[in-house]
Amino acid sequence: MIQDMHRGAVANIPLAVSAITYGGVLGVLSGQQDISWLEILCMDVLMFAGSAQFVMVEMWQAPLPVLQIALAVFAVNLRYVLIGASLQPVFSGHTVWRKAMFMHLVADENWAVTITEHRKNGTNPYFLFGGGLLLLCAWTAGTLAGNLLGAFIAEPEKYALDFAFVAVFAALTFSLWRGKIDMLPWIIASLLAVAAERWFPGKWYIVIGGVGGAIVAAVPHSQCRLYRYLTVCLTAVARLFRKA
Repeated sequence: MIQDMHRGAVANIPLAVSAITYGGVLGVLSGQQDISWLEILCMDVLMFAGSAQFVMVEMWQAPLPVLQIALAVFAVNLRYVLIGASLQPVFSGHTVWRKAMFMHLVADENWAVTITEHRKNGTNPYFLFGGGLLLLCAWTAGTLAGNLLGAFIAEPEKYALDFAFVAVFAALTFSLWRGKIDMLPWIIASLLAVAAERWFPGKWYIVIGGVGGAIVAAVPHSQCRLYRYLTVCLTAVARLFRKA
């Protein structure tokens, strides 16, 4: 158990460094919204959901719109239904209570690292848990430092600190790429997310894109003519660009 937790923590060290960076951005923003260090600490420990915390901080104003914040956070965190389902092979054989404990420390980063490791060598929830503990510590350190020292970095975008969030998730996305088998689900998820972001308010595009991509991925490829046709066409286009 300890050895697996240690392996999970070590595998997530590069992501933890990034978590400190964009956690600091959230901390700065929280300070600008007059959120105290204790409030942001409670948010880190009780929620531990970076995207949802950014949404909360953006909406934090007096009087506090509790219902609107709850709905926005619910929409953003609906993706954890899909994340939890994808972790079923990792959680196999464990009790519901243990799964619930592990899931509290699931972030996009250690989820991606765990799924990648499970596909290569197989792993268990303690690997996931170890990475989650490290990320929680890094994230909390970053948000607290940003909240307490935010007066010295009034505009984090000047130093491109806000780009760390984008860079990490771009890298995580491509680390999960398995080749042609992922092509159609990714395309459908991207198109649905872009369309939903344009036509629906809030963060529903995350859910719509994720669910749409998951549904397409669940269809057996051998029974999906559209999958075969699109894969052939896209592969041909990619070859043409490569030759050019």
